[in-house]
Amino acid sequence: MTPKQLVSHSKFLSLVLRHEPETIGITLDSAGWIAVEDLLAALAAHGRALTRSDLEEIVRTSDKQRFALCPDGHRIRANQGHSIEVELGHAPAVPPELLYHGTAAQFLPAIRERGLCKMQRHHVHLSAETEITLKVGARRGRPVLLIIRAGDMHRAGHAFFLTPNQVWLTDQVPPEFIEFPN
Repeated sequence: MTPKQLVSHSKFLSLVLRHEPETIGITLDSAGWIAVEDLLAALAAHGRALTRSDLEEIVRTSDKQRFALCPDGHRIRANQGHSIEVELGHAPAVPPELLYHGTAAQFLPAIRERGLCKMQRHHVHLSAETEITLKVGARRGRPVLLIIRAGDMHRAGHAFFLTPNQVWLTDQVPPEFIEFPN
């Protein structure tokens, strides 16, 4: 599979495993899992055929590790970023003192006013790595790196969760915990 095909299939899997499973007629369980064989059959029935090895390559090579196979390899789900109701089962975790969020400069006025909101997703996504967050911010314009005082947030009672692919999740980030660029 070419790199371009990998990206295309990965984006489509993000759509069906995070937002619109009905696009290919599948139903995810309450934790977002679906049997690999059911997913592959539905993809094939909708003109998006993948082999099991193709799917495993997408999971393995995803730059943000968007997907996870269960330990026995029989089920798959998206790690985070869902707009549909799922319970991912991540245990609360103590975050590092600082985390980062990448956004586009055009969104700064709204973020200064309301903070970071989960919008249609279940959580706000944060990272301990600046490189990844800048890539995320660049998707919609000039990227801006926001510094989140996660330790202070946690001490103030905000819950944090860490996904298997090292993305930090929280319900919201009030503006008083955000360090904005000059």
